[in-house]
Amino acid sequence: MIILLLLLSTGSPATAETLRGMVKAVHDGDTVVLVGRGTGRVTVRLYGVDAPETRKPDSPGQPFGSQAKRVLMFKLLGKEVVAEVQDRDQYGRAVAVLQLAGRDINAEMVAEGMAWAYRQYLGGPYASRYIALEEQARRQHRGLWRDTNPQPPWEFRRGQKRRR
Repeated sequence: MIILLLLLSTGSPATAETLRGMVKAVHDGDTVVLVGRGTGRVTVRLYGVDAPETRKPDSPGQPFGSQAKRVLMFKLLGKEVVAEVQDRDQYGRAVAVLQLAGRDINAEMVAEGMAWAYRQYLGGPYASRYIALEEQARRQHRGLWRDTNPQPPWEFRRGQKRRR
């Protein structure tokens, strides 16, 4: 009985939420809108990655921000995906690993130099893989790594907050 209670209280990946649906919108290089039967309309933030910021009315955006958004649109817009929810963020978005026909889209964005491995929020089995993919993209000067010293999005956002 004690073992059963311990197993139930620790939680497991088997109990993680899985959403299925079609990508109806891409907000930027790491956020999409998923619409599915039974799930409705859900904003999904890609787990473990952080793409360059896109231009907004109150912010100029970063180099490769619009390119990262276009790449994600090309990959996902109008396609059926599986979102393996890892968490919910402060804005209520599902934070998930997106799978398209068995491909880890989050990993692809990092490998192509369209996003950083977001170490601050990255853990579990994805951490070493995403970090290794980022290091490889950096060595091969893919995407945002063509710049000699690209500014991580979290530093860019911090700088934008100071200006307001």
